[in-house]
Amino acid sequence: MENYIPKIDESKVKALPRDPVVTVMGHVDHGKTSLLDHIRKARVAAGEAGGITQHIGAYKVPVRQGKQKRNIVFLDTPGHAAFTEMRARGAQVTDVVILVVAADDGVMPQTIEAINHSKAAGVPVVVAVNKIDKEEAQPDRIRQQMTEFGVIDEAWGGDTQFVDVSAKTGQGIDDLLEAVLLQAELLELKAISKRPATGVVVEAELSRGRGPVATVLVQEGTLKKGDIVVAGMATGRVRALVDDRGRQVKSAGPATPVEVLGLNAVPPPSERFFVVKDEKDARTISSHLEDKDRERRLAEERKRDKLSLDQLFEKMQAGEVKTLNLIIKSDVQGSLEALRTAFGKLKHPELEVRIIHDAVGAISESDVQLASASEAIIIGFNIRPEKNAKQLAEQDGVEIKLYSVIYNAVDDVKAAMEGMLSPNIEENVLGKAAVRDTFGVPKFGTIAGCAVLQGKLVRNQRARLIRDGRVIADTTIDSLRRFKENVAEVDRGHECGAHLERYNDVKVGDEIECYELIEVAQKLEM
Repeated sequence: MENYIPKIDESKVKALPRDPVVTVMGHVDHGKTSLLDHIRKARVAAGEAGGITQHIGAYKVPVRQGKQKRNIVFLDTPGHAAFTEMRARGAQVTDVVILVVAADDGVMPQTIEAINHSKAAGVPVVVAVNKIDKEEAQPDRIRQQMTEFGVIDEAWGGDTQFVDVSAKTGQGIDDLLEAVLLQAELLELKAISKRPATGVVVEAELSRGRGPVATVLVQEGTLKKGDIVVAGMATGRVRALVDDRGRQVKSAGPATPVEVLGLNAVPPPSERFFVVKDEKDARTISSHLEDKDRERRLAEERKRDKLSLDQLFEKMQAGEVKTLNLIIKSDVQGSLEALRTAFGKLKHPELEVRIIHDAVGAISESDVQLASASEAIIIGFNIRPEKNAKQLAEQDGVEIKLYSVIYNAVDDVKAAMEGMLSPNIEENVLGKAAVRDTFGVPKFGTIAGCAVLQGKLVRNQRARLIRDGRVIADTTIDSLRRFKENVAEVDRGHECGAHLERYNDVKVGDEIECYELIEVAQKLEM
């Protein structure tokens, strides 16, 4: 494939300084989006479902450094644990990570995740200690906590810049941007602009009226209107380039995010894109990748079929394995992948989650027909069913679940799976009694005269007869009397007469242990 990418003699072309690409990471509700919002002066944070960024976006923000005007490209990745994969992709194209930690909260699981991703990608971190305006803010406690993960403030002898900020008031924002530019200067970021463009797909969606739209970040070269672009199996001539402010542009140089219109399909996020010589080369690459993908899917299908025939069928016949079939439809490819990854982590020996179909776009009639035939649930994320599809679903009794927050979808599927699992049977000891005497009653058998030592004895509950530390009978208390009256239960400190169902070999000195079996719903771990 590399043979189709136009080559240039780099010794004859000068690499020029480029803008830094920054990813903002942080725990949910620590103020990541509000921070970007303040920087961009666009009040978008309140519109995000659940306060969580649902889609990756890329923005170019002008920043003044002294008298010089610079730009910083912000890559906004989701901040919830379900989006680990998408966050990892963000780090692949990132020069500097801004890690947002709330001064009134502290280091959380997603904070640690972000640190690990940054370290794995070799990307330097600038820590923004946010919500510094709050009375309960403890910025030094945050610095102390971060030292446990090898992230140490420069003021404390480390190599990481910490900046106290408030996304609400704007305090420290300018200092934060300066810290980012300072870090970028140390990296000496450069790129060649006079060459055919290469870069990464940040996000992609199927837009009504515009067709497939890919947000790309140009990393090398210049992308121009009319170029032939290949991004995985998606190809096409660039019909239009739209910048992050919605303006059409003729070209985009290194470290520039733009929307590309003109592709024939929706490429997956993190896919490399590059410009090729002509449409023939684009078709050749696309055809080669389609063949590879077909081979991979056939290999997976054969592997799954082998498992189904040899193991899964037998287990299902024995009632050991149940299957939850899902169809996932989403508005953008990134959310689709995040859902697929999150559902893939829901595992249990008794239960298999099978995603029988996933795609970008509205829920169609064919989705409902497939769900009906497969007894599947349809999960829709930030989309709605077409009118005919909704009617057909109601007619066929197909369940369509619609979501705008990813972890709500994951929680609901998790709950559905837990409902399919057989409950665990657990034993709860109700009480213990010592046999002090025995009485033979004609036509009834041996009655044990007991003193209840712990808890209580309960009629019609399970009971074990224990002699010299060994269980010699496991049966039921079918009769319980006190002073010749039938009673339902006898508490500790009282005496009673008990009869064990179908068992009469009771002796003085034996112990009766009364217990119940209770069903406990199984829980899935992620």
